[in-house]
Amino acid sequence: MIFTRWSAKLPGTQRRAAARSGRAAPRAVAAAPLADAPAAPGSGSVPAARAEGAADRAADEPVPATAPPTVDALSVHDILGTLPALVAVVYGPEHRIAYVNGAYASVFGPRPAGRTAREALPELDELGLLPLLDQVLRGGTPRTVKSRRVPGGAGPDGSRDGYYTFTCTPIEVTDSGPAPGPEAACGAPHHGVLIFGADVTDQIESAERLRVSEARQRAAAVTLQRSLLPQELEQPDDLRVAATYQPGGTDAAVGGDWYDVITLGAGRTALVIGDVMGRGVRAAAVMGQLRTAVRAYARLDLPPHEVLQLLDGLAAEIDASQIATCVYAVHDPNEGRLVYASAGHLPILVRDPDGAVRRAAEPTGPPLGTGGWLHTSGSVPFGPGCSAVLYTDGLVERRDKDIDDGVEALERALSGATGAPDIVCDRLLRSLGITAAHDDDVAILTLQHPERTGHDAELFHNAALELHGGTEAAPRARAFASGVLTSWRFAPELHDLGVLAVSELVANSLQHGTPPMRLRLRRTDRRLIIEVTDGDDHLPRRRRAEPADEAGRGISIVATIASSWGSRRTPGGGKAVWCEFALPRG
Repeated sequence: MIFTRWSAKLPGTQRRAAARSGRAAPRAVAAAPLADAPAAPGSGSVPAARAEGAADRAADEPVPATAPPTVDALSVHDILGTLPALVAVVYGPEHRIAYVNGAYASVFGPRPAGRTAREALPELDELGLLPLLDQVLRGGTPRTVKSRRVPGGAGPDGSRDGYYTFTCTPIEVTDSGPAPGPEAACGAPHHGVLIFGADVTDQIESAERLRVSEARQRAAAVTLQRSLLPQELEQPDDLRVAATYQPGGTDAAVGGDWYDVITLGAGRTALVIGDVMGRGVRAAAVMGQLRTAVRAYARLDLPPHEVLQLLDGLAAEIDASQIATCVYAVHDPNEGRLVYASAGHLPILVRDPDGAVRRAAEPTGPPLGTGGWLHTSGSVPFGPGCSAVLYTDGLVERRDKDIDDGVEALERALSGATGAPDIVCDRLLRSLGITAAHDDDVAILTLQHPERTGHDAELFHNAALELHGGTEAAPRARAFASGVLTSWRFAPELHDLGVLAVSELVANSLQHGTPPMRLRLRRTDRRLIIEVTDGDDHLPRRRRAEPADEAGRGISIVATIASSWGSRRTPGGGKAVWCEFALPRG
């Protein structure tokens, strides 16, 4: 098009004549100056800057030889042609081309004036701007689309894709003279659209680099978090267990949720779940230290409330500003119960074989790290066919609901969740609406005490003998053990080792313990367990007996022939001393 004949006017902008009385005509430019157009009433337009006329000057004020330049003296070409942004002007319902600046031409190539946008500006269709032009033309309201990708639209050599934010603004295109040709003919004025494309390539690339960096940091943080959790859960003989952990949010801040399963010996299992308040590497570090401490304290085979007492003091030493909640539970297959203690944590949920779900009563103390509180232990029946779930607050807590509502929803979900423990974990996550976008960490530990029938039931046996009398209790215990191990069809070598271990443990209890005394034999699919309990709470220890000593070798003999051994204090007073023999596989 010929700019000496065409110009563009933004709505609400007051136009001035190119020449005014009392000053010289503007210099010739490549495009015509903006045409006169009165401002619409109430348009809020700002008059263009201008030089004061001679009539406005004081009579004695000297008249400059040359009038200062004004904005009115600049043409559309002068203003838009030098912009680094992409600029195009179209008019009419078919969006015929009135003007494209040099930046636009350098990206998309030159465009002939008077042609329709659909025909000569195919890039607008690819960018999705043609419908937007129709909307702007009809509604008279500017519209913006952000971060549209333009292939080869960045860099001086077009070697990389560019990103532009396009703003389409309604304008009026006026005819200041004869039309240059039939293809460009239009009555004046005509409504048009100014297309302005701002280069945001650097911002988009910076945002993408930041996103990639944050994704790497988050991956590293999640890796750190998962490395502090058990890489593989221990699988007890009498329980099936599974756990899941899902980090919350999309930032790089890791949480402090953790869980663990610890075999204590003699068929007993400790189950732990906890949550360090807050997020970040510090919370994860505290979590890692607490989890390690739990495993160490569990080896002492202490009651759950005593373990939490030790953890409480340790948490305060690690970081007095960090508070953690925790549940520590112990399952004993001989008792058929879960004995547990809670430090400010959510209640354990237990599902009975008939599908009824109940919450464990809450003999609970304050969170770890607060100090000054004596925790207590409670228990809940947990026999064959039962299942239970331990969880962190991320599973049930929502900002717009009471946490009790979340626990009730979990109870309903658990009542209908059947299948293997890992399947139950997945079903609970889905039922509670936990997705990858969930804003809090979630940890779930599920355990089941399966009912064994058929061949599996043949692999699990129990036998017990009350030890009455004095020295005659030892031979009676040996005879009982021999008969039981024979009925369980153990190999002769394992049979003899079992009888020897029974003899030494019973003799030790008769010499150092007090009544009541009891011998218990237990067989699982993986081990033989021998346990002797008595009423004295003094725990034995292994020591080296001197050649002249007549006693002190019993525990050393048991530790030598058995796979493992240990002792613990029993809740009612007294102690239990046990040993295990691993059974050959197959």
